[in-house]
Amino acid sequence: MVKDSEQGGRRSTKVLDCTREATTHQRAFVQSLQERVVESGEPFAIVQADTPHELFHAMDIPIVTNQWWASYIAAKQLSPRYFDVLDRAGFPKSACRYCSLGLACTLDNDPASAPWGGLPRPTVLVARLTCDCIQRVFELWADALGSKFYPLDAPGWEHKDIRWFENNRDNWDSVYMPERIDLLAEEMRGLVRLLESETGRTFDDGRLRQLMERINEQETLLAEAAELVTRTRPCPVGIADQMPNVMIPQWHRGDPWAVEHARRFRDEVKSRVEAGAGVIENERIRIMWIGAGLWHDPGFYNALEERHGAVFVWSMYLPFAGAKYIRNKLDDPMRALASRICSMNEVLHLPPWMNEWMVSEAAACQVDAAVILAPQTHRMAVSGTKITRNALEAAGVPVFFIEGDMVDGSKWSHADMVEAFSAFLNERVEPTIQARETAR
Repeated sequence: MVKDSEQGGRRSTKVLDCTREATTHQRAFVQSLQERVVESGEPFAIVQADTPHELFHAMDIPIVTNQWWASYIAAKQLSPRYFDVLDRAGFPKSACRYCSLGLACTLDNDPASAPWGGLPRPTVLVARLTCDCIQRVFELWADALGSKFYPLDAPGWEHKDIRWFENNRDNWDSVYMPERIDLLAEEMRGLVRLLESETGRTFDDGRLRQLMERINEQETLLAEAAELVTRTRPCPVGIADQMPNVMIPQWHRGDPWAVEHARRFRDEVKSRVEAGAGVIENERIRIMWIGAGLWHDPGFYNALEERHGAVFVWSMYLPFAGAKYIRNKLDDPMRALASRICSMNEVLHLPPWMNEWMVSEAAACQVDAAVILAPQTHRMAVSGTKITRNALEAAGVPVFFIEGDMVDGSKWSHADMVEAFSAFLNERVEPTIQARETAR
């Protein structure tokens, strides 16, 4: 049983100036969103992370990503309030907590307690149907907001190119299957028609191409930062700095601010590498974090730096920029974009694509251990975790497996999990580290 005094997350430790700049920019964006949508009546959309944000950016329609909104709610320690709302409304406790937290905030309908007063009414909500619950969540959310829901199909992926992360910049048509790309591209054109009809704005293929070119520049800068961060000893910045400097620009990808912020991030990381600055003075253990962020307790990432010299050097967010986003062939920008979107969730969460990439990254980053977050209510996120654990263990990487949730901390104890992880390091990792240190 978790005691009340043990509940609640801890703040993470951050060292970069650009981290503060990123969060300041996002705060200003939300303020401008309220002004543009509520006061001026501009269109707006709520979308899943694995949907074509670029279509909205090309039409100057602001978006809020469901996953970012859920992570922000969780970071503000508001998840328990909103899960109580779902419980009282009769929703099953097995429903995905991550994807339904935004719906719960809307159903609560209390601007005084919601972050920034809650989200304004969107023109449309968009989601790929990657699991059984997402269609119902977004249908109910659209009904509650008085908005339209536009679903995108997620057909099976028969082609098993396990080295997708090496082959998809130029060979994306064959890697992701032309039939799947064509289907999504056609559905994206349908979304454009809906947006044009609802907003009176006109979509321009040329503007999308320019946006995709700037995104290539942004993702290349982030890929360079990833090489510096994850391949360097000592690791210059941990994932508490990596996540906001990657994901906030990604929600605005292709925007001039996002491109320049990626450059600032790369340059600040590079200067730390050149100065030999690390997350901590005595880095001994390098750790991968596999799964979405632990948004309700980001301080977990820093908890064992002093005791074990343990640094979280890797999470999916930063390396994914170079592995998945860049497209070298943009003669048909709509299909190139569809190829980026049509398997975004799959490569992060389903075997054989997930485990092959994780094992490859573990070797490249010289990690000593991995932590896998396996949220039991999130079907997509939990699907490939056990196979990935087995693959990493077979490759010689000990794995600490957490059946916890990224936004629901009701069964989480910071102190207990830190002690459990410390015991794992003592048993599975420290003997190898001590032998390595003795051999020097």
